[in-house]
Amino acid sequence: MPRSSINRRQFLASATCVAAAAGAAGVLGAGSAQAAPRTYTPDWDSVDRHPPAPEWFQDAKFGVYFHWGAFSVPAYDNEWYPRNMYEGGSNANKHHIATYGQPSQWPFHNFIDGARDLAGNTVQFAPKLKSAGGNFDPDEWAQLFVDAGARFAGPVAEHHDGFSMWDSQVNEWNSVDKGPGLDLLRIFTTAIRAKGLKLLVAMHHAYNFTGYYEHAPAQTDPSLKKFYGQLGATEENQLWYDKLKEVIDRAEPDILWQDFNLDAVDETQRLNFLAYYYNQAIGWGREVVATYKDGMNGKGEVFDYERGGPADLTAPYWLTDDSISSNSWCYTQNIGYYSTQQMLHSFIDRVSKNGNMLLNIAPMEDGTIPEVQKDILLGIGDHLKRFGESVYSTRAWTTYGEGPTKMGGGSFTRPTAGTAQDIRFTRNKANTVLYATVLGWPGSSLTIKTLSSDRIDLSSLTSVKLLGTTAGTYTGLPKPAQDASGLTVTLPSSAPYSADAYVLKLAFSGRIPGLRPLTGAVGFRDVNYSGVAAVLPLGDYTADELTAAGLGTRALSSLRLAPGYQVIGWSGDNFTGSSWTFTADNADLRGTGGNDRVTSLKVRFKPSTYFRITNVTDGLALDSGGDVASGADLKQWTWDGSTHLQWQAVAVGGGYYKLVNRTNGMVADGWGATTDGSAARQAAWNGGSNQQWTITHRGDGRYSVANRTTGLVLDGGGTVPSGSVTKQWTYGSSSNLLWTFTAL
Repeated sequence: MPRSSINRRQFLASATCVAAAAGAAGVLGAGSAQAAPRTYTPDWDSVDRHPPAPEWFQDAKFGVYFHWGAFSVPAYDNEWYPRNMYEGGSNANKHHIATYGQPSQWPFHNFIDGARDLAGNTVQFAPKLKSAGGNFDPDEWAQLFVDAGARFAGPVAEHHDGFSMWDSQVNEWNSVDKGPGLDLLRIFTTAIRAKGLKLLVAMHHAYNFTGYYEHAPAQTDPSLKKFYGQLGATEENQLWYDKLKEVIDRAEPDILWQDFNLDAVDETQRLNFLAYYYNQAIGWGREVVATYKDGMNGKGEVFDYERGGPADLTAPYWLTDDSISSNSWCYTQNIGYYSTQQMLHSFIDRVSKNGNMLLNIAPMEDGTIPEVQKDILLGIGDHLKRFGESVYSTRAWTTYGEGPTKMGGGSFTRPTAGTAQDIRFTRNKANTVLYATVLGWPGSSLTIKTLSSDRIDLSSLTSVKLLGTTAGTYTGLPKPAQDASGLTVTLPSSAPYSADAYVLKLAFSGRIPGLRPLTGAVGFRDVNYSGVAAVLPLGDYTADELTAAGLGTRALSSLRLAPGYQVIGWSGDNFTGSSWTFTADNADLRGTGGNDRVTSLKVRFKPSTYFRITNVTDGLALDSGGDVASGADLKQWTWDGSTHLQWQAVAVGGGYYKLVNRTNGMVADGWGATTDGSAARQAAWNGGSNQQWTITHRGDGRYSVANRTTGLVLDGGGTVPSGSVTKQWTYGSSSNLLWTFTAL
């Protein structure tokens, strides 16, 4: 599983966290605004109209798949052993030479055909069914997936190595003609469907001919050229499509998952695949899901974050693929594992942010699933068996949660266990029940800060219950108290049972009241903050982007704004036509003229508002230093309310802002810096690009502030003392580069 490249559309969506929380009337992140065609044609206009995430997929939440194949035989390094064994000096290369011999003499395909290692042992990927005296039992695998709480499951049908796990007619390197002598895809399809699960089939073959075997020697045999991805471009692209067509025809998958490097595949073949899959599904009478990491428009398919997820609630509906192992996707002798808590809490976090999780396990070459892997799956299954009503068939709310533990932020972010101070929200589809999952026992009292009196009216709250250890059982709790600090719930003096997370069920007499956001805005389709809602962080939203956020066009009827923000709506797409500016909450836009007329909009900082701009790492506020000379360094200072710590964020066009200090009237200035660590300065406004900044929401109310000239972002510098200089740095994953904007 290599680092995947995120296309620009998805990068922007994850960066701004365009989020949605649909009410009973709509489907979250529905994608295309147009009706699906009766027949798809191989062009983007057609396939982009495919509904990407059907309701069953959004209801399912959890799936399991597995990396198992010829790369499992050496049980060394990771699933990239077929590639790495050819790279001179790598660990896999050294191991291969010591165990099997030189790769030029003992090639990877020997693990499929069978050969002797240097010790004289025969090695081959040739698992035997338990019914034939072996250790491989697909029915036991499928039952394990059911017990884990998965609602969809399936195999990696072909990895980058080019070995097809089905009776392929286009690739002689397949599991029937070689190796096991078994049609593994058919076997898994039968076993998984027999348990009532949706079928996922994973394909990684785009990288086979676009870089995976770059260190392998050139082949002369036509069959080996096919295996090692060394055919000409036309043949390789056709083979890529032909393999997918076989999988679609043979397995009829509900989810066809693909790994990275689709953007290196010929666009014509990508479109042929999508049109064929969607048309076949119409014939089957089923709604299907195609996933992508790159190479798709992202309108008719579901984006997949590898080993991660967004930092905040994000739309359209998305997926992550993660592994229970920290160092490999396939079984190795030194494989390491994440804890059940890490995987479960990350899963709960991802569901709260509008996503599903696909979890990988790593069976041994003979078909044995190690006990520690079973234990992790069963630990997740235990939670879902008891508290599944707070996960299955739920939807994201208008905020994902609260607490000190931050999870996600993009692909390749480690699964993290939360604490008893961390809460994640989901809601039922009728939008009448709010679930608050606490990632640990909080003690006899819990204050849910999100539900404070200044953010939400809880007069329609009818009951608060603790979900019991058996599904469908509850413990009634005393009426909670709400004030400006939150909703305080009284709990039993000690945990009534042992669990990795505990769930509160808050029931309302009608729909869950609308929540005031802390940043940006929330738009609602209906008046009085009801109906389908879309969380709209700072940014610009065309008609397509409003649709992706779940709100749609000409649908905005009420609006809630975070302090210090405003919304400008336009009647036409791309910010054209009549416009309306909203600077405060409005329960009914019919009196403004903008009701059901907004087609595109911008969420902006209110230019008259002063903000405290605080670094996430050091907690210090951006500081001008007072009445200082032009060119003085920007610093950071402990917040004391002084005007030299107060700033306006004023839009100057093109999505750029100037940051104006309240004391001296000067603006933040990049000063033409070109190197990491350069100081940010201040000067009188002159309109130069070095005084213009993009302010990008990175999730959870945190922003990066990037200079237009330098491309560098404001940097707090880490845990530094008050009075330290504010620097500039290349944007990365450090919280030193993130800031919060608090309206004063």
